[in-house]
Amino acid sequence: MSRSCKVLTISPNPAIDLSVALDSLQPGTVNRATSMQMMAAGKGVNMARVLVSLGHQVTVSGFLGIDNEAPFIEAFAALGVEDDFLRLPGATRINTKLSEAEGRVTDINAPGLAIDQRSWDDLIKRVEQQLQSPLRRPDAVMIGGSLPPGVAVEALAELIRCIRQHDLPVWVDTSGDALAAAVEAGASAVKPNREELSEWAATPLLDDDATSCAAQALSDRGHDHGGLAHTLVSLGAQGVLWLARHGRWDSRPPEVKVTNTVCAGDTLFAAMLHAVLTDMSPEDGLRLATALSAEAVRHPGVGDIHANDFHHLLEHTRVRRLSDAATGGAFV
Repeated sequence: MSRSCKVLTISPNPAIDLSVALDSLQPGTVNRATSMQMMAAGKGVNMARVLVSLGHQVTVSGFLGIDNEAPFIEAFAALGVEDDFLRLPGATRINTKLSEAEGRVTDINAPGLAIDQRSWDDLIKRVEQQLQSPLRRPDAVMIGGSLPPGVAVEALAELIRCIRQHDLPVWVDTSGDALAAAVEAGASAVKPNREELSEWAATPLLDDDATSCAAQALSDRGHDHGGLAHTLVSLGAQGVLWLARHGRWDSRPPEVKVTNTVCAGDTLFAAMLHAVLTDMSPEDGLRLATALSAEAVRHPGVGDIHANDFHHLLEHTRVRRLSDAATGGAFV
C-alpha cells in the first residue's frame, strides 16, 4: 500500500454543483430531467475527494458563504477532511451542469462571492499558519478553480509565491490570465485542456503537433522561473500529454460510455499528484490517473478507485514514453 501524505487543497471560488441529466437539451422549451444531484464542489473540493480515496490526509481551504454552508459541512465530515475554510457573509454560488445522453455538458456557472483584500489577506495568513505548523504542514498544496469577483490574478500569484517560499510544491488548475500568472509565480504543475492551452498560446491548436509545441512552450516558460515541473494537457477521449523534467509521456484511455465530464480533469490532476508523492513509476502513475479519469466520466462526481471494473480500465489504458516513439516505441 502506498504511503499517506498530507495535502492542502485551496478553492478560492467553490460551488454547489447541481447536476441535471436529460435526454437532450432543447433551448427555449420545457426540458424534463431524468435525474438530479446536488453536491458540494469546486476543484479543490473535488481533488480532495480523490486524494482521500487514495489514502491521503487532506485539509480543505478557501471561502464559503455562511448562508448555505451545510452541504460542505456534511461533505467534509463524510470525507474525514480538516475544514479550514474561511466563512463570509452571503451564499456560496450554485453552478448548474446540464448533461445530455450523448455526453454533451452545458455549464451555467455563477460568479461567486465577492472577496475583498482583507479576506484574501486572511486566507494567506490561514495558509501560512498551516505551513508553519510542524504537525499540520502538508507535503503539497493544490489550488483549483476560477478566481472569485474582487480577486485579481496578482493575488493568486502572491498566494503561490507565499507557498513556494515554504519549499512546497504547488499544483494549480486554472485557466486564462490566472494560468499565465500561476506559471510566472512559480507553480510546480498545471493542467490545461486543449482549449485552455490554446488560449494561453494565443493560437489555434489544430493538430497533435501544434498541441505538443504549445505544451512544450508552456513547460519551458515554467522552467525559466524554476517552478513548473509538470505540465499535463488533458485531451478528453484522446488522453493525456504529460511533460515533466524527466521525460515526456502520453496516454490513451479505455473506451467508456461518457455521461458527465465535469470532474474528469480534477480526478486526473489529483491522481497525478498522488503518483508523484508516492513515487510511482511514470508509466504506472499516468496509467492510474488516466484510468481513474475515464472512470469519472461514466457518472457525476470524481473517479471511483473502488469501481468493480477498475482493474479492467487499468488494463485497457495505454501509456507511451514519447522519447521512445521515434525508435518504434508503442503504447503499453
